[in-house]
Amino acid sequence: MFSSSEAPIIGTILLVALGIVGWGFYRARPFGKLGILAWLQSVVLMTPWLLFFGLFAARIYINIAGILFLVVVSAGLYIYLGRQLRSAGQDAILKQRATERLAADSAPETNNNTPAINEALKADVLTIPEEDLNAIKGIFGIDTFFATETIAYQEGAIFKGNLRGEPEEVHNRLTESLKEQMGDKYRLFLVENTDKRPVVIVLPSSNDPRPTSLSQKAFAAILLVATIATSLETGGLLLNFDILANPERYTDALPIGAGLLAVLIAHEIGHWLLARRHKVRLSWPFFLPAVQIGSFGAITRFESLLPNRKVLFDIALAGPAFGGIVSLLMLITGLLLSHPGSLFQLPNQFFQGSILVGSLARVVLGSALQSPLVDVHPLVVIGWLGLVITALNLMPAGQLDGGRIVQAIYGRKTAERATIITLILLALVSFGNALALYWLVVIVFLQRDLERPSLNEISEPDDARAGLGLLALFLMISTLLPLTPGLAGRLGIGG
Repeated sequence: MFSSSEAPIIGTILLVALGIVGWGFYRARPFGKLGILAWLQSVVLMTPWLLFFGLFAARIYINIAGILFLVVVSAGLYIYLGRQLRSAGQDAILKQRATERLAADSAPETNNNTPAINEALKADVLTIPEEDLNAIKGIFGIDTFFATETIAYQEGAIFKGNLRGEPEEVHNRLTESLKEQMGDKYRLFLVENTDKRPVVIVLPSSNDPRPTSLSQKAFAAILLVATIATSLETGGLLLNFDILANPERYTDALPIGAGLLAVLIAHEIGHWLLARRHKVRLSWPFFLPAVQIGSFGAITRFESLLPNRKVLFDIALAGPAFGGIVSLLMLITGLLLSHPGSLFQLPNQFFQGSILVGSLARVVLGSALQSPLVDVHPLVVIGWLGLVITALNLMPAGQLDGGRIVQAIYGRKTAERATIITLILLALVSFGNALALYWLVVIVFLQRDLERPSLNEISEPDDARAGLGLLALFLMISTLLPLTPGLAGRLGIGG
């Protein structure tokens, strides 16, 4: 069944997969039930990928319906295990609170003005005025966050102590109390310290993100004009003419250019709608023009602090969701409208460039993909380019939408590792692909840093959001990963 050259590759994949699963179980065992449930969640997330890539390496094809079924089942099991994990974690939290309560009752009564804490304060380092510091310390309590130590940090302070409630509820109560005491002068962050314990950081509001300046808006407008031009140029190249040399033919390229711009606008509308819903300000989009596919998307900054990681996830996912749905509808509609004599004639190798596009084309066009040239409607090309643009922005790196999604679901450490892995993969692929080299440069110089922490960095998104994030990353890979010639031949794509 397998050639001698394929067997070592398949064996290596299986060994690596089993090693990762076994290592995860070894690390989870000391944490008891909580650890095992968390390990099972990771296994559930990995299983569709392991099956997909394992069978892919073995040249065994699972159709798109089967792949989506695996993802949906995986997401459902992930959500179920997440509920069990939260239930078990809640029991552990209640036991911990009871222990802390008994310890607090048996210890001498203290308050935020005790000598021990005052000794920890270094007045020559703390830049917060003493009056403000006392007011800030007054918002803490035994039923929210019991502060035990204050440390200078940048222009504010870190308050170490014990969290006495659900992170989201405690953060909301502390934020409201701080606003009542100090108005809009300070911002309160609830984050994990290096020792994994919750700490409160209070910083002046002067550190908030800056709004887009007039010069930046002018630059964004220039990039928009350039993107319109490159979208038209892409349309012209697809129609076998150079619009720069034949500007009078811009009307011929206009439908394709408008289709690409529709995908880009849908993407940005998705971000804007969810940002408006969560009362978060966004900068103007800085589009990235590209002659190859019209545009590589846009860079959009947050101009206000995010309340929590759920909001980060919602805003980050909304753009690719809107743009991806528009692109997918264009692609499917174009495939359904394709017939002999359609405007574009594409070599059948075109459909080998993407697992997702090739699978959908095989379902709709059938045996037509065995012809050397396949007649397709222009919407097929526009939809495919839109899916590529969406998938590129879903790469899990830095401040790309995919990087923000990973940061929102799995935290900053995992997002940092995902960024490094993505950059390494792009560097390897760039030896044979100029597009990968371009994105490597864009990420390294413009978007390699993670998004700044949310005000409440501890509360995690729910399991439904995690399932959607898993689906988005899967569709990204299925769009960018090409079919091998052998697998394409089994599917009936090509001669």
